[in-house]
Amino acid sequence: MPHFIAEYSANLEAEADLPGLFEKVHACLGDSGVFPLGGIRSRAVRMDCFRMADGKHDYAFVHMTLKVGAGRDLDTRRQVAEQLFERIKAHFAELQARRLLALSFEMTELDAELNYKHNNIHAFLKGQAS
Repeated sequence: MPHFIAEYSANLEAEADLPGLFEKVHACLGDSGVFPLGGIRSRAVRMDCFRMADGKHDYAFVHMTLKVGAGRDLDTRRQVAEQLFERIKAHFAELQARRLLALSFEMTELDAELNYKHNNIHAFLKGQAS
């Protein structure tokens, strides 16, 4: 954990630079010292069917969710979320300056008991460091 998911309107396909966003997300989360690098994952979901506001303009959106494992206090989660949203806004600033674009972000904490993981990436990365 964490998993970063970006749902975006199809009309942003060529402009959103989602790989660049993911690079910034991973750097922010990794640098936070809160999450192990081996657990950070990002993915994008293109939304082909959508409507925004009055439907009369070329509106666009990116809704992002960061799902984190349980156990971190609210202040820690808030600090990470605020830092991450600042990086998200900076990533999209130029695009938002030239088109109608709604950005939204939420962090959700997964249930401590009903969250299952099986991962060999942490051991791999640890071996790479040796």
